[in-house]
Amino acid sequence: MTVNGTRDAAGVARWSARTALLAAAAAVAVLLLGLGGGGLLVLLGGLAGLVVTAVGTWWVLAQRGPLRLCGSMLMGAVPAGVLVLFVRSALWSTALMALALWSVSLTCARAAVRKPLPPAGERGRAVARPRQPVLLMNPASGGGKVERFGLAARAEKLGARVILLGPSARADVAAIAREAVAEGADQLGVAGGDGTQALVAGVAVEHDVPFLVISAGTRNHFAMDLGLDRTDPSRCLDALTDGEELRVDLGTVAGRAFVNTVSFGVYARVVQHPEYRDAKAGTALEVMPDLLLGGAGDRLDAVVDGTPLPAQQALLVTNNPYATADPLGTGRRPRLDGGRLGVIGVRVDGAAGAAELAVRGSLSDGLNVLTAHRVEVTATTPTVPVAVDGEALTLTVPVTRAAVRPGALRVLVPRDRPGVPPVAPPLDWRRVLTLALGRPVTDGDDRHDGDDR
Repeated sequence: MTVNGTRDAAGVARWSARTALLAAAAAVAVLLLGLGGGGLLVLLGGLAGLVVTAVGTWWVLAQRGPLRLCGSMLMGAVPAGVLVLFVRSALWSTALMALALWSVSLTCARAAVRKPLPPAGERGRAVARPRQPVLLMNPASGGGKVERFGLAARAEKLGARVILLGPSARADVAAIAREAVAEGADQLGVAGGDGTQALVAGVAVEHDVPFLVISAGTRNHFAMDLGLDRTDPSRCLDALTDGEELRVDLGTVAGRAFVNTVSFGVYARVVQHPEYRDAKAGTALEVMPDLLLGGAGDRLDAVVDGTPLPAQQALLVTNNPYATADPLGTGRRPRLDGGRLGVIGVRVDGAAGAAELAVRGSLSDGLNVLTAHRVEVTATTPTVPVAVDGEALTLTVPVTRAAVRPGALRVLVPRDRPGVPPVAPPLDWRRVLTLALGRPVTDGDDRHDGDDR
């Protein structure tokens, strides 16, 4: 970036920070000035609605029968009741104005601390075209994307050998990949879900060959964080003729590779049920009360780089941290080469704990968000269920270890790809204030500010 470009970016960040502070002050002023006309009622009504809705959500998840029905009624009726209160009391204009100003403040604050990503084509290393690429394709993945997008025919036209995975072969996908390398493959790739991607990625690391991700799964989370096209998986095949190489991290749990997440506890136990694939919501509602309140849902203890996390109901370990604390792992990762695991632990003891979590968020005692190099999980049972990139497994305890292998995976991606949209770093109002005052930012921690993949 040129000197003038740097100054322009600094100026935009400075004025964005100032606008954020002004909008936040205006939101507070609207509520304070409206105290006599109901501004206090806006605050208390909104807070009470949030608390009661959280309690209702807990009852839906953790109870059966009348309490679950009552909880579902609260989840629907309370937000509607708060809205009716605002309208009938002529408070809607105060609430709407304060909400609009706060939204402007948050938008400008995130814009101020976000650094733009470099163009996607500048982040990879130029490599020679693979001579004997082998691609494993799951025809059933993603509702039949392999056939719908003609992936096998196009890959073969580009010189790749394609292995179609049948229902029985998918269980031996790692062995098939190893055999392909033994026969001379100098590049491995997968058109399938993240669970299959992880197995073959582990083999690629084992033999130090490039790995090609084809976004033919259902969620394609790994492809998303690599900046690949998830709407048209055939574009991923461009890497065979015009590709570049990225070095990213690979997670491991009990010796098994994972590219996205490993879940312990409640979610992992839900995934174990055979009915889950066809009826996710119904299966979860059926088994969650037992998991959350005891019995089958024995708590897990974890040690995260020496920091103990006792009696967790759910534990999510991610290959690099997500931008926001999402216990379901549905967000984005700002980078895949940070050399750290993300760890999110959840412990909610009753309706009061659910209310605290709703109000305080990541500051709640029930939510622990950390980063680490190593995580050790213990349980009182001889085995513990886990979900590795969405695949249900059972691992042996008393100790199950998760770790990260920095820069272990060589990923071959197309030079021309959509790229990863900028991910806002955690919002730090001290940093926003520093920018607004025109002072240089000296925290030195840019792990969330860019993407060096």
